[in-house]
Amino acid sequence: MTIVKLADGRQFQVERNISLLDAATTSGVRLPYSCRTGRCSTCKAKVLSGSTTPLFEETGLTSEELEEGWILTCVRSAQSDIELEVDDLGGISFPVSKTIPCRISFLERLADDVVKVLLRLPPAASFEFIPGQYIDVIGPGGIRRSYSLANFNFSDKTLELHIREVDRGEMSQYWFDRAKVNDLLRLNGPLGTFLLRETKSIDIYFLATGTGIAPVKSMLESIAHLPVEKKPRSVTVLWGGRQPSDFYLDVSNIAGEHNYIPVLSRANDDWAGKTGYVQHVMLDLAPNWSNAVVYACGSDAMIHNAKKILMEAGLPAKRFYSDAFVCSASN
Repeated sequence: MTIVKLADGRQFQVERNISLLDAATTSGVRLPYSCRTGRCSTCKAKVLSGSTTPLFEETGLTSEELEEGWILTCVRSAQSDIELEVDDLGGISFPVSKTIPCRISFLERLADDVVKVLLRLPPAASFEFIPGQYIDVIGPGGIRRSYSLANFNFSDKTLELHIREVDRGEMSQYWFDRAKVNDLLRLNGPLGTFLLRETKSIDIYFLATGTGIAPVKSMLESIAHLPVEKKPRSVTVLWGGRQPSDFYLDVSNIAGEHNYIPVLSRANDDWAGKTGYVQHVMLDLAPNWSNAVVYACGSDAMIHNAKKILMEAGLPAKRFYSDAFVCSASN
């Protein structure tokens, strides 16, 4: 048994071959995480002292980050007592994750490769989540995939998902070819630490690609319900796509006051809006990033590049939050 000490003084124990993230969770210590498979970098932490061992490959880290002592807590265990530089989310009250049955109550094609799914839970079931979190859906044959929640509360007793088709994906074949209303599934959640932090008088920027707009929709709707004293100074949403049909949702109609900027990377002459990579368009928006906070959701490549260029432009490192969408290793 080894001891892990965080920069804020909190400690927890780790058994051999147990991930740092799992050990922290068991001990009641909340660390940031998303994919839990070593392929995004949400759970990145820096080892200040001691040694760790990888349980699986850390594809979410660059060779430079590995050399600098960064690790991913979801796929690392401790070889000795260690000290980590990582945020502790102990000040946030997270709903308890649970596994419960659910049924499909609604299916709608929002685009050729995006389907909207509404899941209903048993009448007596309760389900709490924080806008920005996700669930795992357990489908036919026990296939398990993660999807962000697109609604901001459970008041209508349904959960909204936006699901993009993955070529030759096992679960995609179910959603797009075989799924039907009243199908019985299971879900586990809520999961993840992608959620709004400080909002009062802050300039909030949402950066999304693909179905990364789903958790952004959830958080936008929650901002609309904030009391006046907690309202942000401004809210800007940038959604990147390749062609106009990728914008399957009218973001301007989501509740609340926000500036919406769609961005196309492969625009033709008929497109009158912003063009290029969405993170580069964002870079030109604010002359001073000191009062800004950025929430980025979508492709891992976009998130890594966005964090790099925005920090170089003056965005404080602890004001960039992300949730990278990474395909299952087995599709």
